[in-house]
Amino acid sequence: MCAADRVPSLADFACEVYPFLELRSFHRAYYRVLEAFAAGRIRRLIVTMPPQHGKSTGATTLLPAYLLGLDPDLRVAIASYSAALASKFNRRVQRILDTEEYAAHFPATTIKRGTRPPNYIRTADEVEIIGRRGGLLSVGREGSLTGNRVDCFILDDLYKDAMEANSPIIRENCWEWYTSVVRTRMHNRSRELIVFTRWHDEDLIGRLLRRERVVELRAWEQLDTTPPDVWLHLNFEALKASPPTQIDPRPAGAALWEEQHDAALLADKRRLDPLQFECMYQGRPAAREGLLYGTNFSEYEELPRELVRLANYTDTADMGDDYLCSVCYAVDTDGAVYVTDVVYSREPMEVTEELVAAMLRAAGVRQASVESNNGGRGFARAVQARAPGVRVEWFHQSANKEARILSNSATVLHTLRFPRGWQQRWPEFWAHLTAYRRKFRANRWHDAPDVLTGIVEREAAASGNGRLRGVRFF
Repeated sequence: MCAADRVPSLADFACEVYPFLELRSFHRAYYRVLEAFAAGRIRRLIVTMPPQHGKSTGATTLLPAYLLGLDPDLRVAIASYSAALASKFNRRVQRILDTEEYAAHFPATTIKRGTRPPNYIRTADEVEIIGRRGGLLSVGREGSLTGNRVDCFILDDLYKDAMEANSPIIRENCWEWYTSVVRTRMHNRSRELIVFTRWHDEDLIGRLLRRERVVELRAWEQLDTTPPDVWLHLNFEALKASPPTQIDPRPAGAALWEEQHDAALLADKRRLDPLQFECMYQGRPAAREGLLYGTNFSEYEELPRELVRLANYTDTADMGDDYLCSVCYAVDTDGAVYVTDVVYSREPMEVTEELVAAMLRAAGVRQASVESNNGGRGFARAVQARAPGVRVEWFHQSANKEARILSNSATVLHTLRFPRGWQQRWPEFWAHLTAYRRKFRANRWHDAPDVLTGIVEREAAASGNGRLRGVRFF
């Protein structure tokens, strides 16, 4: 088969030139996105993925070869944290370009002939396509690109490890190199791919998230509808925590690559260092300094025998991107609050109404409080109709959210208890709480801390300062 007959998909191309590859469903989704990038349907793409899941094989080995096959005049550059690693990627690409399988699909893209043309460049760091204007250049972080126009830039892991990423000096040097070297080598039609394992909330991706327009890639149609000046961000979580999407339809708790890194192994890694796991494996970094709660929440094995109240607190979503947060809890005779169940969802109200009602019925709750600020009154009525045995009340919250969350944080940590293993039961809820920052505007979602704050406020108002009379539940 030749290029004139049919250009293979990137996934099919990968399996031909690398027959040892075993592509799982997420690899094929990843390659489909990279293929759209290769075709120019996406101009700016960020992919974050856990370690050892094949991100570099796709982005810095197979993709450059595919790009040059589609357009032999393309000037492609690969950058990584070291020149040696970037050169390694370059050599791998060259080996693919030398294969018969590659020539069968892309005969116009060649780097080998019987007689080498004069002034032709082929080194470990740079190779030119014979008879065309294109080629591949590799460079390490902070390396020079003087005099080189770049049509397509691929940046793969600009930090070697956590030690580098946690260094403010290295992060600043990396940012300066990116802005003064990478961006200056690009033109109006240039494409840019950043593929990382996240290490720090102020790494290169973190800075871009704060300075430029970045949208989450959730649906296939976005590959053709995203403006060229907007970044598309595809994040593959090692353990699925976010809602299923067309790109990543896994259910909650499912491992990304079960055959290589199963859920049990990932859970062990999470227990060793929860914050590092959220960063490297879930793509949600948070600086250890400046956290409001961190991982300091108390946990319990089983509920006390003497409880005085079973209740619920619900905050409906403020906007389309916000979360509905509904927490069921039990209160003991000393006023300690034991979280028993949670609904934390961005699904529409017609879905969350039934989810919350079912949770209330299962938990045996007799009283639920719903903030009425954002359609909560209608939500409360709908839940009441679905759970007639529960008294559902609504109220208006007028106090400043930031002040409430910050001033009650110590009380939340002191008062609330969570069931052991709650990070697996409610992974997004857990992640948003443990990564929540003291700097209010540095946080994207306030829903979970807001509800915990509401619980301690209401329980303080209900109990006063005295010891509560115990009621035994069996």
